[in-house]
Amino acid sequence: MSRRFGEEGRELSYSTYLRVPELLALQQRLSEEHDELLFIVAHQVYELWFKVILFELEAARDGIAADDVFFARHRLHRVYVIEKLLIEQIEVLETMSPQDFLAFRSKLAPASGFQSVQFREIEFLSGLKDPKYVARLEASPEEMSRLRKRLEEPSVDDAFRALVERRGAPSLLEIFRDRERHGDLFDLCEALLDHDEAFAHWRSRHVLMVERQIGSKTGTGGSSGAQYLRGTLGKRFYPELWDLRSEL
Repeated sequence: MSRRFGEEGRELSYSTYLRVPELLALQQRLSEEHDELLFIVAHQVYELWFKVILFELEAARDGIAADDVFFARHRLHRVYVIEKLLIEQIEVLETMSPQDFLAFRSKLAPASGFQSVQFREIEFLSGLKDPKYVARLEASPEEMSRLRKRLEEPSVDDAFRALVERRGAPSLLEIFRDRERHGDLFDLCEALLDHDEAFAHWRSRHVLMVERQIGSKTGTGGSSGAQYLRGTLGKRFYPELWDLRSEL
């Protein structure tokens, strides 16, 4: 009698493959407050999705560099769908009342979302490189090395610009006005803008959540909180793709 797929050896299980026991041991609360578990899980999930976004952005960049525009767009679409999921996750965090969050917020200081290294990696890899963040972050030597590498290596934006040069250096306006000739470049531009817009939506939605939870209080890491976050809302990975709309 033939065995079904997966029965041979029986050495691997769902739990061991995903390391579920180790994963579930990572949620260590610093207080007895009920909602702290939700806060920890939500932010750990963010970091896991950030890891996937970085993986897909690297693949998209490398695909563009190799003239594989089809798969680069596929990777960017996956990034866009994940980012929509991250926006929706904010609703879960908003099930905490301000009082529930404030009950354990003091335990977090001086930790802050500002210190998320992967978040900065996404910005750098997308094309928004700002060296001052490397100096301001409190991170391990390994994390600092990753950030410096992101600053030095080509971004998705760099790869896109190089691709346009290889195609004869048409302007963005030419690409958009002659879609029959530059169809794949046009589609790639729109995929980049999807990523940029979704990330901008996340920034905006995150500010509203912060204001709902702590109002105008300072952030746990010492920033001005919502005021600082509002100052980031104008950030764009690909500003030229946004400016182009005014010229069409």
